[in-house]
Amino acid sequence: MIAFSHSVFAFPFALLGALLAVLASDQWPTPGQLGWICVAMVGARSGAMGLNRIIDARLDAENPRTRGRHIPAGRVSRRSAWLLVAGSFAAFLVAAGMLNPLCLTLAPAVIALFVLYPYCKRFTSLCHAVLGMCLGAAPVGAWIALRGDVRWPVVLLGGAVLLWVAGFDILYALQDEGHDRQVGLHSLPVRLGTRRALQLARLLHALVLPLLLGVAAGGGLGGIFLCGVLVTAVLLAWEHCLVRADDLSRLNQAFFTMNGLISVLLFVFALGDVLMQVWRA
Repeated sequence: MIAFSHSVFAFPFALLGALLAVLASDQWPTPGQLGWICVAMVGARSGAMGLNRIIDARLDAENPRTRGRHIPAGRVSRRSAWLLVAGSFAAFLVAAGMLNPLCLTLAPAVIALFVLYPYCKRFTSLCHAVLGMCLGAAPVGAWIALRGDVRWPVVLLGGAVLLWVAGFDILYALQDEGHDRQVGLHSLPVRLGTRRALQLARLLHALVLPLLLGVAAGGGLGGIFLCGVLVTAVLLAWEHCLVRADDLSRLNQAFFTMNGLISVLLFVFALGDVLMQVWRA
């Protein structure tokens, strides 16, 4: 129900935020800190997805593409879904408390953002940006977990994730443009039309690249990470070659495959860069 495999979008960026914190403090996280970061990530994402499925259950039942999802199809009860959400958010709050006081202080605001997102498409076409904020909080949260403060390199990384997610969520929303327009839901494809929405998604993804360069410059990452940024640029370009206004047949390949590769490979390049710096030292 919560598509656990989609964790590949946010989780590597949380670990990348942790790597930036390592470079900033010259201190590796303890196994306990890494463990609680993982618990926080799993709890936050599982709770957010479960909440999204509950709030959107009626809308999902009306949409031919989504009426087979677990709650509309009757395969998961609302009570079970609420238990999942409650348990997941409880784990998130416990993990935040175990990391440091600032994490615990900010955790309710993060949950509030998760509550806001499912309602956004009912009143604003900027729902894609709100989803971007939800995922962009992942690297910032990992940084805060290790350092207890916020600095601009990780804010740039959070901004890059926000734009990246908003861009691919616009692509994802293309498949529901007709239905959303008919029932009065909001999205940028509904507001702008397919062609202009595609152009905006390309612009957002183009803006990701200078932000990643800023992360490298301010965060102490070097040539290996910059190679990762180049690979990211190629994958983003490929993603937009797969989706055209008159052909959405390869949308799932663009959405899942390309973006999953981007998040994982960018983290791998960043990890390689940090390990190379440690080896040289």
